[in-house]
Amino acid sequence: MECRVLSIQSHVVRGYVGNKSASFPLQVLGFEVDSINSVQFSNHTGYSHWKGQVLTADELHVLYEGIKLNNVHQYDYVLTGYTRDTSFLEMVVDIVQELKRANPNLVYVCDPVLGDHGSMYVPQNLYPVYKNKVVPVCDIITPNQFEAELLTGKNISTEKDAVEVMDLLHAMGPDTVVITSSDLPSRLGDRFLVSLGSQRHVRPDGSRTTQRVRIEVPKVDAVFVGTGDLFAAMLLAWTHHHPNDLKTACEKTFSVMHHVIQRTISYAHELAGPGRRPSPPQLELRMVQSKADIEDPAIVTEATVIS
Repeated sequence: MECRVLSIQSHVVRGYVGNKSASFPLQVLGFEVDSINSVQFSNHTGYSHWKGQVLTADELHVLYEGIKLNNVHQYDYVLTGYTRDTSFLEMVVDIVQELKRANPNLVYVCDPVLGDHGSMYVPQNLYPVYKNKVVPVCDIITPNQFEAELLTGKNISTEKDAVEVMDLLHAMGPDTVVITSSDLPSRLGDRFLVSLGSQRHVRPDGSRTTQRVRIEVPKVDAVFVGTGDLFAAMLLAWTHHHPNDLKTACEKTFSVMHHVIQRTISYAHELAGPGRRPSPPQLELRMVQSKADIEDPAIVTEATVIS
């Protein structure tokens, strides 16, 4: 039986961000994807110039009503990423709640894009909407360290802190939490960053068990746009295929990321030439060229189960 995803994310004409970073890899893995573009830009905002339009909450509602009128609003997953507007975000929550009433098994995957490295890059009034409305209806959430700290009100200085933060997020709603990047020291040295994941399961007798993992990820000296969207989409796909095995789902997700990023950075350096830093156009993700790695990633990033 096919799985259908409603992806509400940004769209760019040139490059791979938002829906283009999510839809192609999901389709490659056999998912049917319906995309609603929260913004439609010529290119991502890391370029010198960009033009485009932003979808309003009312326009989102109109599109969703059109899907409903044709009775084609049966979804297994909803996937969301970057947005800058509180009313739009609240409309997303309304849509998710309605879809969950129709299908209680629907899984909502959210990348709560708020900021990084101690500062927010969306308006501050989005924070309470994420904390009080979005997180409670999430099933899978993929914050970075800053976003996880912001949503829970607890700082992460140690692995124990990170586990407590993930437990706090579980208590707020999501059964699966992956902190995509952190400032924690890696046991493999300063060329690696640490990611952590936690997944709650309900046993047949009703009791709960939690699997937690740590992943050491090689650092790359470049700024990519669209990697968060790709990550959330791949975590959706691999948790679907390995629903009770976060370790395997994370290994496949992070390995896909590694292959796409390595292919991208190699190509970018080739274009830029010796000693020159690649430009934003040269660093656009090499998604189509990574099709085989998306379908069947060689595992290059292993996850460690932690207590």
